[in-house]
Amino acid sequence: MSSLNKSSFSKILFSYFPTLILFLSVFNEHDFNYLKIEYFSFNFVYILIFYWTLRSPNQLGYISIFLAGIINDVIMGLPIGISSLCYLLICSVTAYIRNITLIYNFINDWISILFTLLLINSIQILILDLIFNYNLDYLSYLINSGFTFLLYPLFYLIFNYLDQKILLQPND
Repeated sequence: MSSLNKSSFSKILFSYFPTLILFLSVFNEHDFNYLKIEYFSFNFVYILIFYWTLRSPNQLGYISIFLAGIINDVIMGLPIGISSLCYLLICSVTAYIRNITLIYNFINDWISILFTLLLINSIQILILDLIFNYNLDYLSYLINSGFTFLLYPLFYLIFNYLDQKILLQPND
């Protein structure tokens, strides 16, 4: 009986794993200042949303992505809706890429995330700087985009492994 409960719990955990990681990463906004690395930052949420909405669109729902953006805005002190807009723009870009792609290729995904990051960050900078008059550090946005682009292959391998685990869960 206990093995039955463990398997059903693990099945539920694996099926909601991307959503759980999304909300944990939004709630747990951290930086690496305690490591004394001044210009090291990457946007894990962008990688997470890009991968799961491109490869397994049924794993992350648009409503959960929208709510995660609202929570991120509250935690980061941004105007409400900015992160949600950016997250849903990532979803729309990945939906477009998914529809035009015949054969999935890692290199195409990696190049696509670069253009997606540049598009999303430029839209976010334009909105925050021109409309809300935020003082932004453009170099930090560029470095964040660069490290997010460079770390995508590592998270691609991890998420690909997890996606295989989710797909291989036995059905009842």
